Amino acid sequence: MSKDTNKIKYFYISAALLIFFDQATKLYFKGFNFLGITHEGYRYGEQVPVIGDILLWTYIENPGMAFGIEFGWGKIFLSLFSVIAGIALGFLIYKIRNNDKFVLSGFTLIFAGAVGNLIDRVFYGVIFGEAPLFYGKVVDFIQVDIPDIAFLGWTHFPVFNIADSCVTVGVSLLIIFHNRLPEWHDIFPKNTDNEHAVISDDEIISNTEKKSE
Repeated sequence: MSKDTNKIKYFYISAALLIFFDQATKLYFKGFNFLGITHEGYRYGEQVPVIGDILLWTYIENPGMAFGIEFGWGKIFLSLFSVIAGIALGFLIYKIRNNDKFVLSGFTLIFAGAVGNLIDRVFYGVIFGEAPLFYGKVVDFIQVDIPDIAFLGWTHFPVFNIADSCVTVGVSLLIIFHNRLPEWHDIFPKNTDNEHAVISDDEIISNTEKKSE
């Protein structure tokens, strides 16, 4: 097995583990009943202090994007866009498999976060009997509250989840190491093989005559 294959497997496996951890924590707070195993989860809006009033577990659900951000574009559009973005990111990771490890790590984290929240939007509504396919809500449970600090009109930081954290760290890595990002032509190089392989009809006839001699 080539070194490149082992490298890309590492990043895909890392993404899979992050997605699993994200889903496991969400199901812990939401609760589930599967194969005879029942877990009640938290009551909606329930808060449990972890570090005083600074870090709390707060179970809520949101129909929008990361950190509870909502858009008026329509739920189905957001879900379908997430599907396309997830596929594109997975393909991009494969295409830049020989790139800088920090860049790969950044895209891998964003991919894991996108897929983690995508599962909620696409499947949770059907799985829990709450909404049709593509109309599920994203489970959030991490609340960080730093007193006396306001940002962009927020007096409290939005409740988020593991997937949101993956996206945030991934984007931060890409910003920090932006000078290592590959160029578009490096990701999708032009195929010049066909240009060099073009042979005129006269050359083909000439070569055929030489062989017959």
